[in-house]
Amino acid sequence: MRLKKIVFLLAIPLFISTHAAFSQGYKVKTIVIDAGHGGPKSGAAGSYSLEKNVALKVALKLGKKFEEEMPDVKILYTRKTDIDVEFHKRAALANDNKADIFISIHCNSMPDRRVLTGYSTKRGKKVAQYASVKNTSTSGTETFVAGSHRLNEQDAAIRENADIKLEKNYKENYDGYDPNDPETFIILSLFKNTFRDKSLKLARLIQDAYTNDSKRVNRGVKEQGLLILQRCGMPAVLTEIGFISNPNEEDYMNSADGQDEIVNSIYKAVKTYKKETEIN
Repeated sequence: MRLKKIVFLLAIPLFISTHAAFSQGYKVKTIVIDAGHGGPKSGAAGSYSLEKNVALKVALKLGKKFEEEMPDVKILYTRKTDIDVEFHKRAALANDNKADIFISIHCNSMPDRRVLTGYSTKRGKKVAQYASVKNTSTSGTETFVAGSHRLNEQDAAIRENADIKLEKNYKENYDGYDPNDPETFIILSLFKNTFRDKSLKLARLIQDAYTNDSKRVNRGVKEQGLLILQRCGMPAVLTEIGFISNPNEEDYMNSADGQDEIVNSIYKAVKTYKKETEIN
């Protein structure tokens, strides 16, 4: 109940201030780049690399690209080294600096598959035997925006939001938020309703660039209750740049050429978004 009241009270001024800002003129002046995970929160693991390290390398290269090609735009980073930055602080950085775009970089991963290997007999009964087999075939990119997701879409949101359990005082910092309670995702989605269209536009441009420029498998744009996006008061996306559980994509994301392609795709998408959404 306390969370519902807080969300309702905060949503009103957020909607009013945002409506006024967009009606007066919208310019992309500040972009926040978020390298997912960090420190003890390593994220997904490949055969030889960790999500937190790949995300950081791509985030830093992306920031440098913006700084070189868009010198009039201020670039901020939630982290530039292998440190732990709590989710609410990442969003607060963007909100406090009145950022116009928030981009979070992540790597995807598929869980191991449970495979039937045979049967054994125990106390006269037939017992199935299983083994875990790595799922290495799934590939592609997908980009998320904040939204109230349906029951069958909760896995990714819960996986990303689970990191807050590792933070001190997470109940106080997130106003009683429970990452295992689906209702809280729906409540927190109120924060993002005003920015939904612009977030979706940017996400689609990113996915199109991945596909058209680098021939990546397009897994689409999805709306989910990812906490870090829910708390950002601006158009925000979380882009999964590939599957670290796939050996080919792990090599691609760790290579200089692969990282450059990813960076160029995101940059091209933001450049197009900026051109098509700015209001004079």
